[in-house]
Amino acid sequence: MKLLTSKVFFRAVLIFNSFSILLPVFFLINSSLRSSNDFASNPMKLATHPYWQNFSQVWADGAFATYLKNSVIITGGSLIFILVFSLGAGFVLGRYSFKGQSLVTGFILSGMLVPAKLAILPLFIQLKWMHLLDSQLGLILVYASGALPAGIFIMSGFFRSLPVDLDNAARVDGASELQVLRKVLVPLVKPGIAIVAIYSAIPIWNDFFLPLVFIQSPEKKTIMQGLTLFFGEYSSQWGIIFAGLLIAALPLIILYLVLSEQFIKGLTAGAVKG
Repeated sequence: MKLLTSKVFFRAVLIFNSFSILLPVFFLINSSLRSSNDFASNPMKLATHPYWQNFSQVWADGAFATYLKNSVIITGGSLIFILVFSLGAGFVLGRYSFKGQSLVTGFILSGMLVPAKLAILPLFIQLKWMHLLDSQLGLILVYASGALPAGIFIMSGFFRSLPVDLDNAARVDGASELQVLRKVLVPLVKPGIAIVAIYSAIPIWNDFFLPLVFIQSPEKKTIMQGLTLFFGEYSSQWGIIFAGLLIAALPLIILYLVLSEQFIKGLTAGAVKG
């Protein structure tokens, strides 16, 4: 009886939590499909007659499409750097034992203790010296360097959990170290890759502060900067504003849906181990 009651309680908690998460998403989608006048009359009304013109009007604004493209380039470029270097460093730290390994690991993890806002002045000077100020590449390097410590920490943990016999068997068959990583181990650490990708992409995509400091050209601004200008231009047209917000959130939603299976596997990797 107690076990049944416990199951019912936890299911109720999970259902409530799912509802509390999905409700704002439903409100966003519903509001984006309503005309501004209809929304002003009753914000909680269902969109029985979808007003698709909101999306066409948002996309007709060339600046919004440019901001979205810039964010895709910056976030995608940052993820490439983060995943490649996290896999390489995680492989070395997770599969090899060498003198000074603890020191190297501690040095890398110390990067998690330094918030980007605290280093904003040195970063600004460094990017100016490298002639990367007001460039997408400069912003990509800043984001990648900030996310690498956590990415390396996560990937080294996944590599460390794999049996050493896998490496030895591949080496006996003549595989190089790169082939061991690429063909044997990478397919087994896909859950870790999904975790690093999602946890890195969300703060990069949603960041407003660093692009505000490092990007000055209007044509290079990101979606978060663009939304502030978008809100000012369409301040009273709620349907268009919600349509813009939905389009801005869509890439992250797609990323999560694509990686959700591996992401959940990564989060529950140690849940069934005795």
